[in-house]
Amino acid sequence: MPKVLVVDDDPDLVETITAFLEAQDYEVIQAYGGIEGLQKVRSEKPDVVVLDVMMPDKDGFEVCKEMKADPSLSTIPVLLLTAVGSKIHESRYTLRMGMETEADDYVDKPVDPEEIATRVKKLLSR
Repeated sequence: MPKVLVVDDDPDLVETITAFLEAQDYEVIQAYGGIEGLQKVRSEKPDVVVLDVMMPDKDGFEVCKEMKADPSLSTIPVLLLTAVGSKIHESRYTLRMGMETEADDYVDKPVDPEEIATRVKKLLSR
């Protein structure tokens, strides 16, 4: 059973994505911030990480960058969830920051859990 780590500071979104992925026969691990997410990536070694960008403690760009720089984690695919695309002019995040993270895929918020499941399946089949 593939293991998916869902990292977002919005508990409702984490629960929604978790319920949907579990119904698709994924084992889901949850984290509610970037620091906790990075710890769980290291301890759980998930098959895919679904990672929010805008989080208060450590943003998803930083988490992704640290993962991709670590040889033991660099092959784990990362799906970034971002509201940045539509709010780029209102935030401190830039498109270039996103491109520099080496994330494997992006989904704009608000997210559709079905779209997340489709993207996760695609990343697992690589």
